[in-house]
Amino acid sequence: MDAKKSFTVKEATVKLMQFCAYRDRTHKEVEEKLRSMNMIPEAQQQIIIQLMQENFLNEERFAKSFARGKFRIKKWGKRRITNELKLRGISPRNIQTGLKEISEADYLLTFHEISEKKWESIKETSVIKKKKKLADYLQYRGWESQLIFEKASELADQND
Repeated sequence: MDAKKSFTVKEATVKLMQFCAYRDRTHKEVEEKLRSMNMIPEAQQQIIIQLMQENFLNEERFAKSFARGKFRIKKWGKRRITNELKLRGISPRNIQTGLKEISEADYLLTFHEISEKKWESIKETSVIKKKKKLADYLQYRGWESQLIFEKASELADQND
């Protein structure tokens, strides 16, 4: 019979410190990890408090690095970043703080660059269908509807 390994609070704390040091984590991820280690709720609370006091667990820092990374690397818009942070249980205040990491100038520049690149790559003769494909692409990536509508119209007008 294979019994699950049990951990002392000290062992679990060290393990969770390594878990959090590897990359920023959310409270939710840490709680799931502690549950998977069969830690009792009192021990979970004690460990989480210690991780926060020693700055291994910091949701504001997580929100900031998540927003910066998803914007820079995956070219996500603010709507998608917000939704993903909400799914991870991040507070609205920390979500707003995270979004402030993205400068408005970089945001708009990136939006225009990916819109124009995608527009050029869409092999569609009908301008209406091309606009729809562009809008779907940008919406999936979480860009704001107003930006998408204006850009799609601008690109379609250039084709006329």
